[in-house]
Amino acid sequence: MKNAKKNDSGSCCLGIESSADDFGVGIATFDGEILANKSDSYIPAEGGIHPREAARHHAEVADKVLSEALAKAGVKPRELSVIAFSQGPGLGPSLRTGATVARALVSYLDLPLVGVNHSVAHIEIGKLKTGARDPVTLYASGGNTMVTAFESGRYRVFGETLDIALGNCLDVFAREAGLKHRKGVPLGAAVEQLAAKGKKLVTLPYVVKGMDLSLSGLLTAATAALQKGNCTLEDVCYSLQEHAFSMVTEVTERALAHTEKKEVLLTGGVAANKRLQSMLAIIAQEHDAKFNVVPLEFATDNGAMIAWTGVLAFRYGLVTALDESFVKLRWRVDKVDVPWIQ
Repeated sequence: MKNAKKNDSGSCCLGIESSADDFGVGIATFDGEILANKSDSYIPAEGGIHPREAARHHAEVADKVLSEALAKAGVKPRELSVIAFSQGPGLGPSLRTGATVARALVSYLDLPLVGVNHSVAHIEIGKLKTGARDPVTLYASGGNTMVTAFESGRYRVFGETLDIALGNCLDVFAREAGLKHRKGVPLGAAVEQLAAKGKKLVTLPYVVKGMDLSLSGLLTAATAALQKGNCTLEDVCYSLQEHAFSMVTEVTERALAHTEKKEVLLTGGVAANKRLQSMLAIIAQEHDAKFNVVPLEFATDNGAMIAWTGVLAFRYGLVTALDESFVKLRWRVDKVDVPWIQ
């Protein structure tokens, strides 16, 4: 990034999110009002996300989603001030599609461009929508699982998964169990519904290594327990959730005790899970901290979070030159300067 020539050219930022299976467009004012948040999701016929097929989907729906967002916001393209896009981390083909759309817009409209870190955006939209100011954040999604807190100019990672993400763990188990993705009910939600009916806690691996955790062994053991046929699907779903959520809650509590911050924020797609919310609320209360959870509309990947984080960056004179707008597949949250936090 480099310093912008000016940062007061208007009042709206359009953000493009395309890091995985969702193509989203959001529009945010410089005062933090979300004017629009539209998206279209790629749903694979079977298995997990196929990056090239997801990218093809994004290219096909980009114009429609852009038009819907602008119409919802009541904003004309020429009234925009800046364009932001998810620069990483994420799936290469998907990210590149969103970046291409963003470059086309800034070239046509002669606007500044801001590359946004996807993980930072999840934290910032959570803070905006809950009013949290300086939280310990558990960011749990299909592609990321980490515990962060702000310190010395950046979001520092206090703990993270050593292998697969929490959302991916739940999704893969759901597919192994034969569950299907239904409109309005993602795989993780299907596991949550079944877990609510479980009664027996099946013994599964619990792997916390210092401040980090590992979920691949838990996934393998849960799948094996189901295949043996000695347990009901409901009991295995219940046990999988209890083990996985206890692990991330333990790491979050340790970070909370270490930092002595007075807020906890849950963000990312898995934030919609009521059981995970209840476990984090308990540890927050025990440490005299306020528990915050991002609203459902902004929990999964969305363009609004990119737009708002674009506003924050642009306000501090950060723009991305076109020749530096390449995507960053493994762009870590602790490599991003966040000057808007004092």
